Amino acid sequence: MNTVTSPANEALTPLGAQQRAFGLRDHASLWFSLGVGLLVMQVGAYLMPALSTREALIAIVGGSIIGAALLAWVAKISCDSGLASAGLMHAVYGRRFAGLPIVLNIVQLLGWGAFELVVMRDATVAIGRQSGAMVAPWWPVLATLGWGAIVLLLISGSMVQLVRRLIARIALPLVVLSLLWLSWQFLALAQQQGLGQLWSRGGEGGMGVLPALDLVIAMPISWLPLVADYARHGHDGRGAFKGTWLGYVVANIWCYGLGVLVALVLPSENLVTALLLAQGGLIALSLILIDEIDNAYGDAYSGSVSAHSLLPRWSIRRWGVVMALACTALALALPMHSLEPFLLLLSSVFVPLFGVILGRLAFGASARKLLAEAGSIHWSATLIWLAGIACYHLLPRLAPALGSALPTLALCFVLAWLTRSATAGDVK
Repeated sequence: MNTVTSPANEALTPLGAQQRAFGLRDHASLWFSLGVGLLVMQVGAYLMPALSTREALIAIVGGSIIGAALLAWVAKISCDSGLASAGLMHAVYGRRFAGLPIVLNIVQLLGWGAFELVVMRDATVAIGRQSGAMVAPWWPVLATLGWGAIVLLLISGSMVQLVRRLIARIALPLVVLSLLWLSWQFLALAQQQGLGQLWSRGGEGGMGVLPALDLVIAMPISWLPLVADYARHGHDGRGAFKGTWLGYVVANIWCYGLGVLVALVLPSENLVTALLLAQGGLIALSLILIDEIDNAYGDAYSGSVSAHSLLPRWSIRRWGVVMALACTALALALPMHSLEPFLLLLSSVFVPLFGVILGRLAFGASARKLLAEAGSIHWSATLIWLAGIACYHLLPRLAPALGSALPTLALCFVLAWLTRSATAGDVK
């Protein structure tokens, strides 16, 4: 009689020491590269002209430090336990209920992956038209399919080798040079217009510093469901924490700041057009565009890990192919608008979700032990998460000056930490 064995669920199995290859430099390279993007610069430009220059800088620095610290904290927990994001969700919310946040994560990764392809498509067409080509109406479709094919090719290979060879050794130096060049060019333009005048420029209103902080935090928050899928490949938790925080905080501040600078000196609804107006902008933008590939790849890979956790019969690589194809299809139909509400909607789900995860697993709690003892649903964690989502949406109406992200995160963290013992009473 033949025995049928179920396929191993790699997403819910702690990664062994022999499978770990990332050191501090790998973590830092990966998260600097993922933190750099045209999308980040565009969101930075959204802060203007509502805020003054000084208020925008405060929101960018504060939001980046806090957001990157949250990423790094989750990275450490994941590295210490060897668990992917799906494993952490199972440990905290229960094996059956965890399927809901995992599905939501897959949906948001499909959205982010499609957005990244749209950004790359629009930038490619803008670059092509700047050089006198790509004027035919079918070029955007061809560009979308081309970038989707590249992501599909990358997802068929090894994630670890992609990070250690392509990103750390090739993509990272090129994108740093591009950012340095663009920063130099736009600072020169700012100097021509008067640095003192731009620095003292007042805001037109419509957005306070704390709501702006929410918008800045939204970008690193959007990576929270992904960070564990990469950090668990690290040698040690401290290296994962330091590398993730350092890499992301520098990239986030730099790109948000560059977006604000571009909006100040060359106000334009199209950031890509403004970047192309800089001397050497065509080359610099092209290199940043190449680096953008890893963002789309990161969405597809993490989505495939989450999907594999639900249906392990298909391998992570096979699910990656499905994710890449789905992102490409969505990018062909998805318009690039309403970005700010999209970011804030994601934050309303994942800020409280990971506030609870951090509260449950902070200060030495064993994620592996909780996963091994996980019931079908952990009611205390689930109710705190749902209350956190409600809090996130109520705060703008009740106290708009406070923002939503930080109060909600603090509330969920404290409640989850205080009710840790309630896990024992949850449904098995």
